[in-house]
Amino acid sequence: MKPPVFDYEAPASLEEALALLAERGEDGKVLAGGQSLVPLLNFRLARPEVLIDVNGLQELSYLRREEGSLRIGAMTRHAALERSRMAAEYWPLLTEAMGWVAHPQIRNRGTVGGSCAHADPAAELPVVLTALDARFRVASTRGERVLGAADMFVGQLEPGIEPDELLVEIEVPPVAAGTGAAFVEFARRHGDFALGGVAAMVELDAEGICRGAAISLLGAGPTPLRPGDAEAALVGAPLDPTTATEASNLAVTDASPTGDLHGSAEYRRDLIETLTRRALLAAGERAGGGEAR
Repeated sequence: MKPPVFDYEAPASLEEALALLAERGEDGKVLAGGQSLVPLLNFRLARPEVLIDVNGLQELSYLRREEGSLRIGAMTRHAALERSRMAAEYWPLLTEAMGWVAHPQIRNRGTVGGSCAHADPAAELPVVLTALDARFRVASTRGERVLGAADMFVGQLEPGIEPDELLVEIEVPPVAAGTGAAFVEFARRHGDFALGGVAAMVELDAEGICRGAAISLLGAGPTPLRPGDAEAALVGAPLDPTTATEASNLAVTDASPTGDLHGSAEYRRDLIETLTRRALLAAGERAGGGEAR
């Protein structure tokens, strides 16, 4: 299979890339790691008139901690995030989830920004970044704006980025001490798209009472799903098997997974419920009381 004919542009700077997007954004696609876009091109599910290759923008490849927050340049490769000791220390949910992303070869090439901009609800990064309340900085020749997860992931394969905009940075806020995190998913084979998954974080006080929780569901609908009722139900209660079960029941109330030959919608819903319980209990075991860092 071969892609359709397209023009090719390789800007050498962010300013040049934004100028190209302002001129041809409606007709083009941004090429980052290419792990999602190239298959779409080969199957001719995407037919852009121009590819704007941003691999030359090394200024967008970085991981740094500033004022307690993690800043991830959009061109940072998955593998760099996976291997980051800083991320593992302060945002372990990110590094745990990265091990589930496809295969090492893909993680070596794929980019954090590319995965976010692709907005696949079956991808790990959008789900984890939703749980972490990440913010997404996008730029254009008109200026910059910052999107929350709900504004970034607006539909299946539908990011909240305008055609003339480029995602340039993801900011992850600090995680309070006493917070435990866990990511679990289930796929038929390692590296396949998961049939369901969950990112969970719980903050416990010294007595084991939940002070805060975040749950984000993978494959539960057209976007990562944050079940607010389930999160609220955990606060003020001890995190034990009973409360975890009750919260997992609530978590799938609004879930709307799509069934296919690999599993019916009902099966996937039950799977996500089970995975939510497991993730919450695992996060609880990793949590402990303490002051924010």
